[in-house]
Amino acid sequence: MEKFNGTLLRVLLAAIPLVGIGWILAVTDYFGIALTFQQVIAAVLGLACGAALLRHPYFEKAGIFEFFLAAVAFAAWFWMAYNFEDWVVSGDELGIDKWGPAAIAITLMMEGLRKSAGKIIAALVWVLLLYGFVGDYLPGVLEAAVDPPAETIHYLYYDNNGIPGLVLQVVLNLVLAFIIFGKLMEVSGGTAFLTDLAMGWMGHRRGGPAKVAVVASSAFGTISGSTVGNIMSTGIVTIPLMKKTGFKPEYAGAIEAVASNGGQIAPPVMGATAFIIAEFLEVPYQDVVIAAAVPALLYFLVLFIQVDAVARRFSIRGLPKADLPIVMDVLKVGWVFILPIAILMYFLFWLGYPPGVGALYSAASLVVLMVIRDQRPPSKEHWKSFLFGSGEILVPLILIAGAAGIILGVMNATGLAFQLSIILTHLGETHGVLVMLLLTSLICVILGMGMPTATVYIVLVSVIGPALIKMGLVPMGAHLFLFYFGLISMLTPPVAIASMVAAEMAGADMWKTGFIGVQLAATAYLLPYLWAFNPALILEGTTVAIIYAITTAVSGGFLLAHSVTVLGTGKIVGWLSAIGMYVAALTVGSSTIWLGVENPMTLAVAAGGMGAVFLITKTVKVLEPSAAD
Repeated sequence: MEKFNGTLLRVLLAAIPLVGIGWILAVTDYFGIALTFQQVIAAVLGLACGAALLRHPYFEKAGIFEFFLAAVAFAAWFWMAYNFEDWVVSGDELGIDKWGPAAIAITLMMEGLRKSAGKIIAALVWVLLLYGFVGDYLPGVLEAAVDPPAETIHYLYYDNNGIPGLVLQVVLNLVLAFIIFGKLMEVSGGTAFLTDLAMGWMGHRRGGPAKVAVVASSAFGTISGSTVGNIMSTGIVTIPLMKKTGFKPEYAGAIEAVASNGGQIAPPVMGATAFIIAEFLEVPYQDVVIAAAVPALLYFLVLFIQVDAVARRFSIRGLPKADLPIVMDVLKVGWVFILPIAILMYFLFWLGYPPGVGALYSAASLVVLMVIRDQRPPSKEHWKSFLFGSGEILVPLILIAGAAGIILGVMNATGLAFQLSIILTHLGETHGVLVMLLLTSLICVILGMGMPTATVYIVLVSVIGPALIKMGLVPMGAHLFLFYFGLISMLTPPVAIASMVAAEMAGADMWKTGFIGVQLAATAYLLPYLWAFNPALILEGTTVAIIYAITTAVSGGFLLAHSVTVLGTGKIVGWLSAIGMYVAALTVGSSTIWLGVENPMTLAVAAGGMGAVFLITKTVKVLEPSAAD
């Protein structure tokens, strides 16, 4: 039975990306088979549920019980796919043949979610699901409009406002293709190429391996769309090297986590979320890339300076040049990984292809280029690693997307989404936009715990987005605000999935790693507030306003970055200097808000901030630089 279950698990894992590819490329149309999205996603959910239940058995090995649950889960979801068209015709007729399989399918999906994504997110969704049944007993603004249980269950199971709705549609049409592309890049050596390229470029500099982590992780992260996957791919090289050269384990883990997480804010791909933002805003994809460019550059600029500051504080030198790859040699071998990215950009920017189709064509071009370079087709092991690896990544993502469908479905059906929007709007009108934004960021972090970036963004923008726009934020600024704080949840304790994974790889304490990660990612916590009040930072405004916003943000970023040089030195002067630099960073960075977006005095404030950086780094004695460079 164990061998049979293992074979079945591999079949289910391989089937998920194959079904997704078939759907994106409309393969069934060539055979005259018309399928709706709900039918396809029900089949994919059945595959994902079955795989999760077999992959995470209740006992040491999967046995007959796990096989039974997997078979029932697949059958319950396939039942919806098989009957979907008939149910559209039958309308309001609701019998046990509809709500019975629905209850089984949802229960087993939630169990698969618990096993593959963790207890916290499963508990959160169970609480909200329970609210959909008993919310009418709660007082005040929490009182819900509740339908009979059978109707609620069938609505979540079948309706495109429930589980087979927008979130899974985005995952299947967009995110899946980029995960496939990223996984193919990984198994074919793309991760090693980017790491070697960064190593040859940055490895010899002060704190070289940490700078390599920033460059390589950000480059791969924009394609992979998975912070954890990015950490597992690049961190396996960079974290041991950081520790070897003198970085403490908690710093090594935190740097990798922050860099990998930041990959998803880096244009042009942004982990596929850029396409989702464009779809919600109904604007060209290029507009999102342009708006996100300056904040992303500031994020990595500040992180890079912080890494250098940490290396200087601990006198960490770079690696010997003789031990590092030669950049030109790396490019001669790795050109096959650059061309597919260029091809992707060509499909997206010039030909205007759907993002999912463009990503799959780029993945196919990578296979062709590998064959040309190696003079042989990819090995059987490569294909296995690609198919099974893609399936492993997609299983929790699909189940989380299904859970997000429950969240959205319950919130819309009960009116909770409308109530939350009213509460936030009232809060903004009563106590000011800043208080509303602070509460919004807290909600984002809580809802984002353990969720993939694209999924949490969709949930947040559907529930909270309208309130932010109503309070005066420009639509692009509101969407990017929610995107950033949904992403930051991966680094924010107590959950901090990214920091937890990186800490485990580094052999470090999770809490110390999480605290340092928050410190290193401070820019991401602060920038959204800046563009909320001054959208010139996301290039919405006059040329003068944009120049002033970028200049003051860069100056504030330098102050913020250099504060890490003295924070935690254990010396009073160091802590006081760090606090002073934090306050100065906030003052300088926000000067266009309190002085005016086109006030030339902001340039004087920015110059003062840079002067303060120079003065403090030269006078505080704990800042003695090493002779590394």
